[in-house]
Amino acid sequence: RRLAKDFEGTIHSATAFLYAASVMLLTRRLARYT
Repeated sequence: RRLAKDFEGTIHSATAFLYAASVMLLTRRLARYT
C-alpha cells in the first residue's frame, strides 16, 4: 500500500541515492590517488 502510494517518490529517492553513492566512490578514488 505505502509503496504503491509513494512509488514515484521512491524512484526519485533511489536515483538520488545511487547518484550520491557514485559521487562518494569517485571522491574515494580521487582521494587515493592524491
